Amino acid sequence: MLNRLQYISQGNTVEEQLYNIHEALDNGCDLVQMRFKTTSQIDAFTLAEAVKTLCEEYLSTFIINDKVSLAKEIDADGVHLGLTDMAIPEARILLGDSKIIGGTANTFEDIQNHVKNGCDYVGLGPFRFTKTKDKLSPILGLEGYQSILEKMGQAQLNIPVFAIGGILLEDVESIIKTGVHGIAVSGLITENKYKTKLIKQLNEKLYGYVIV
Repeated sequence: MLNRLQYISQGNTVEEQLYNIHEALDNGCDLVQMRFKTTSQIDAFTLAEAVKTLCEEYLSTFIINDKVSLAKEIDADGVHLGLTDMAIPEARILLGDSKIIGGTANTFEDIQNHVKNGCDYVGLGPFRFTKTKDKLSPILGLEGYQSILEKMGQAQLNIPVFAIGGILLEDVESIIKTGVHGIAVSGLITENKYKTKLIKQLNEKLYGYVIV
C-alpha cells in the first residue's frame, strides 16, 4: 500500500531538486515523485540516479513524473503520468506489471478511464489554485472531492486517490474525510522552515494517530 503523504519535488537545478528531496526524506516523507519538467536528459538522469540512491537509503518509494523511459532506465519504483503524457497502457508495456503507475485526474470520468487502463493510484485535483503547475485544470474544492468520491463508491471503483493542488495543513482533516487515500504536496513542504514538525503533523492527520 502506498504511503499517504507524497512529496512532489521542486527546484530549477539538479542541486535545488536534490536538496529539496533530501530534506523531505530526512524529515519523514516516504513517497517521492521527482518532477523536473524543464531540463535536459542528462540533468534528469543525473538527478534520478541520485534520488534513487537516496530513496533506497531511506527505504522510500521513488516515482518519476512523465519520463517513462528514464524510470525504466534507472529502475525507479514507477511513474506518474499527466492527462497529456504517455498513455497508461503503453507505459505498462514498457515498465511491466510490478511498477507503480499513477495518473492525474480532474473528473470522475478521468478516474474511470484510469481504472480501466490499469492505473495504480490517482492524483485528483487541483484542490485550490496553485502556482506550482501551469495550465491548471478546473478547481475542485472540498465539494468536488466529495462528489467524485461518492460517485466512485457508487460505481465500486477501488483505487487510492491522492488530493493535490494548493493543500495546506489546515485542509488535511476535511479532505481525508471525503475518503481520499492521501495527499500530494510540493510547495507546502519545500517552502516550510520547520519540516520535521510539519511532516509529523501531516502524517498524524493522515494516519489518524500521533507519531512518536
